[in-house]
Amino acid sequence: MKSVLRRVVVPLVAVLAGLLPGVVVVEQASAVTKMTHAQATAIFRAAGITWSSSGNCSNRNVATCTSFDQINDSTAYGVRTLKTASGCAINITGGTETGHASGTYSHWNGYKVDLGKNTCITNYIHGFTRIANRGDGYPQWQSGAGNIYADEGSHWDVTYYNCGGC
Repeated sequence: MKSVLRRVVVPLVAVLAGLLPGVVVVEQASAVTKMTHAQATAIFRAAGITWSSSGNCSNRNVATCTSFDQINDSTAYGVRTLKTASGCAINITGGTETGHASGTYSHWNGYKVDLGKNTCITNYIHGFTRIANRGDGYPQWQSGAGNIYADEGSHWDVTYYNCGGC
């Protein structure tokens, strides 16, 4: 709802402000809220979302762990939205731990999670808009909310720019 209001109200204010001489409108970027591992797992557990790691651990500094420390709240809530909307089983296999590619919209910075593949979730994601392949050749789909789902073969690499209407 917040993002819908922002898409409607900000341009409207900009147009109206343009009618008033000397008024400048600047859209302020939304602040990203970081969560602890415990906060994120509480959200996931309540939604019936599971998570696993090859190292059976949650240390952010160990690549074989699955950590949610410093995950963006929009990412955690985005996974919950996906679970609710799809009705599919969701298992997170990668979070904010070290060992993933770097960049602004990265796992480490809280924007990405890896999801285990299953027929239900794959069929649901294939209902999104197919967009150009990622630079490394992996096929991608974009949800109506703008989040990106890349099929990396063994799992889905998901970039959450927002919570998808949470």
